[in-house]
Amino acid sequence: MRRSLMILIAAAMPLGAQQQQAITNPAVSAAKSNWMEVENYLVRSAEQMPESLYAFKPTPEVRSFGQILAHVAGSQFTYCSSILGEPARDESSVENTAKTKADIVKALKASNDYCARAYAIADADGNATINLFGQSSTKLGALINNVGHDMEHYGNLVTYFRIKGMTPPSSQGGM
Repeated sequence: MRRSLMILIAAAMPLGAQQQQAITNPAVSAAKSNWMEVENYLVRSAEQMPESLYAFKPTPEVRSFGQILAHVAGSQFTYCSSILGEPARDESSVENTAKTKADIVKALKASNDYCARAYAIADADGNATINLFGQSSTKLGALINNVGHDMEHYGNLVTYFRIKGMTPPSSQGGM
């Protein structure tokens, strides 16, 4: 028994040592972790909502379900092009062009793929100053703002799901 316990402890030691290693780029990694969570919820929302409800608005003054997702996709292109130092993209371009569920889901996934490059920067690069929506920001600040913006609009979608008697992805469990 004692020998079995010693073998188990010895086998587990390398795993524990690996888990103790410092995380490379902890600031950007933390932002990326939060972004990946909300992006999972946004994509699942986009895929789960029936196309017939993409035009749903709780009140006439707000964006429809589909318009929110298209807005998020367009905004992500804008945030991440600034972070990557690439030509700015028109924030409203996706919202103005993607009108079907298929087009919106495709644009959202494309914006996620594009932003994955921005969330791969090093912490040292996160301190660089950029122009974001006409204001000075650091790249790390822009990554965090993108997460906050995505979370804000996911919160809108949660309300739309609940109004329609549906369970939003974040309340369904699992990833």
